[in-house]
Amino acid sequence: MTKRRTTSRRAKSSSPSSRRSGWGMVRIWLLYGLLLIIALLGVWTFYLDSVVREKFEGKKWALPARVYARPLELYQGLSLTPALFEQELRALGYRFDGDINAPGQVVKKVSSVSSEVTYHIHSRGFAFWDKTEAPRKFMLRVADGSVQGLIDLAGADLPLVRLEPEEIGGFYPADKEDRLLVRLADLPPLLGETLLAVEDKHFLEHHGVSPLAIVRAAWVNVTHGNVVQGGSTITQQLVKNFYLTNEQSLLKRKIPEAIMAVLLEVHYSKSEILETYINEIFLGQSGPRGIHGFALAAQHYFRQPLKELKPKDLALLIGLVKGASYYNPWKHPERAKERRNVVLAVMHQEGLIDDQQLKLSQASPLGVVAPSEASSTTYPAFMDLVKRQLKQDYDEDDLRSEGLRIFTTLSPMVQRQAEKSLKLRTEQLEKQYKTKEVQGAMVVTSVGGGEILAVVGDTNPRFAGLNRALDAKRQIGSLAKPFVYLTALEIPQKFNLGTVISDAPVSYKSGGKWWAPLNYDKKDHGDIPLYKGLAYSYNQSTARLGMTIGLGAVTKTIKRAGYPGDVPELPAILLGAIEMSPLEVAGIYHTLAAEGVYTPLHAIRDVLTADGKPLKRYPLELEQRFSTEATFELRYAMQRTLREGSGRSAYNQIPSSIDLAGKTGTTNDQRDSWFAGFSGEHLAVVWLGRDDNSQTPLSGAGGALQVWSDFMKQLPTRSLEQEPPPGVSFDWVDLATGKLSAETCEGSAWLPLRDDFRPLQTVDCKMAGNPIKNFWQKLVN
Repeated sequence: MTKRRTTSRRAKSSSPSSRRSGWGMVRIWLLYGLLLIIALLGVWTFYLDSVVREKFEGKKWALPARVYARPLELYQGLSLTPALFEQELRALGYRFDGDINAPGQVVKKVSSVSSEVTYHIHSRGFAFWDKTEAPRKFMLRVADGSVQGLIDLAGADLPLVRLEPEEIGGFYPADKEDRLLVRLADLPPLLGETLLAVEDKHFLEHHGVSPLAIVRAAWVNVTHGNVVQGGSTITQQLVKNFYLTNEQSLLKRKIPEAIMAVLLEVHYSKSEILETYINEIFLGQSGPRGIHGFALAAQHYFRQPLKELKPKDLALLIGLVKGASYYNPWKHPERAKERRNVVLAVMHQEGLIDDQQLKLSQASPLGVVAPSEASSTTYPAFMDLVKRQLKQDYDEDDLRSEGLRIFTTLSPMVQRQAEKSLKLRTEQLEKQYKTKEVQGAMVVTSVGGGEILAVVGDTNPRFAGLNRALDAKRQIGSLAKPFVYLTALEIPQKFNLGTVISDAPVSYKSGGKWWAPLNYDKKDHGDIPLYKGLAYSYNQSTARLGMTIGLGAVTKTIKRAGYPGDVPELPAILLGAIEMSPLEVAGIYHTLAAEGVYTPLHAIRDVLTADGKPLKRYPLELEQRFSTEATFELRYAMQRTLREGSGRSAYNQIPSSIDLAGKTGTTNDQRDSWFAGFSGEHLAVVWLGRDDNSQTPLSGAGGALQVWSDFMKQLPTRSLEQEPPPGVSFDWVDLATGKLSAETCEGSAWLPLRDDFRPLQTVDCKMAGNPIKNFWQKLVN
């Protein structure tokens, strides 16, 4: 009995009280756990708060340096054609709308009785390196290949109008994100109103997270059986894009996204959040470059500023928020149009556009530019040159993050013509000669200023690989000959263009071997006037002349003209056995074109900070390295090259009224085809050849000259100046003796001569033609 009572007492004592004690411990541990979770959540929230504030209040983005072409400067007398001008306007996104009520609009009127074309233009204005110019309305008249009138709409003459420059590239951050920052106050109101109506109708009411939106989205997704609608607010979308990854896990994104969205709303105003979102949202891809923000997307898809877009264009951009890749208008145009029209319907539903606007907008095409025009590598060869020159003065990190504004010398008008000429003529030559794999390069500069206007590094101008204009160093062949003749003409007491030199066979011993060059036509031409040796590109007379004046003197001339490398004192360099890139050739030929004045070629004009303060200017450097008299004589001989010599086929395409000068170049086995030539305004160098340096069927005249001629015939340019400098005058020279002659004498030529070193003797000559007829012609004239 005693034992049973003891057992019962033990059972009683362990039941209710023990259970109460056990649950109490559990509750205590649950409380401790909850407090720990709250503490951890507090610490996590505190950490997330610091992350939110640090990035939002600091430098939000690494802004790429933006690179601009030179602006088109319009003035009375500017060489310009309607076709080239309209191409420039369209590249800048100007619209031929029939009115000029807003910036970016053009009205064109064509005369019914003449070739005159009149343009009424509303420019956009731009913050240039020297001043900010406001938008303006003006009228431009173009006729006979030049600007004939430039006035404002009040009728007053305008000395100069600059259109905004074309943006041609940038230096992008490591993450390849690109954006144009825009303030909320500068947005088209329709964009902001529609964006909120489509993406977050209750943005102004919630505090970062909208439970109703989450429930509504969940219901829609359940009923459709998949994810068709999101419940994220604009604030949550900003957090996802700005701070987090695209992971879908609860802990890694969803919970921190919600917490950070609330924190953003606690610390910052709706305006600040919306402005950041508009500049941050991803809206497309251009190669490796990400298109972020609506301002850059407007340029990317339409080549127009955001404030100039029409409702249908804004609707397309807003539609891309849902999925820029999925609704890509180039890859999926029908899908993009359908999404755009949904956004337009929302605009109409919210009373933002009327019935007619809805109908017309939904029926209209997408209106995006061609994909090639949206590329970030529009002019890769020129941008390569800009990057090389900038890295001499700037740290690459600054170029990728500080938002610098870089103004270059590139002329889009000239660049497009150079690309077209090189590509089309090379294709034609390949068909004509039944050959393949001919490559090419081209460099165009202004004459006098040394500004590089165009660089083409491949027959495919969009190719961003080997830049042959800068890096393909090839023997220059007969392009070296003008420097032999310039060296001689710098000795006026011995040489002028009429001096008789020999084109008989010649040989010299060099390096233990005999060097005996032959003429291209395998003929000897006997005694000739000096200018003919250059104009007809005779090898024998050039070699003989060069050895007479000395290899050292010729190499110094090439170096003085601007060649930065070494020139070996070997006889073969007289005929071009020296390797240069097209850019280096352009550098030394620019000195000839600029009347003996050396100017370093440059691609950059000015560099400004993001807020427009100048960092560095690239002033014009000029140095007179050769006499104006000698270079005038040389240029005249190079004009004769095109009028009668090795380059005479140029005038099969170019009007004879334009005076040009140049020189063909062909290397052994026609491995390289060169031409370098200039007008009074433009210098262009063309190279054609194969990358493996194998033989081609192209001489300088049959290849590169044809590209050059195609280019020059399309380019509005100015003839060479024919007025000789002081100390030089023209006279008749007997080509057989080098003595003074007369107009009526056979075998005489009208040549420029130095006044202090004119021939002292006059030749007795046989009169050309009928003496009586010549007498009356001179009397009448």
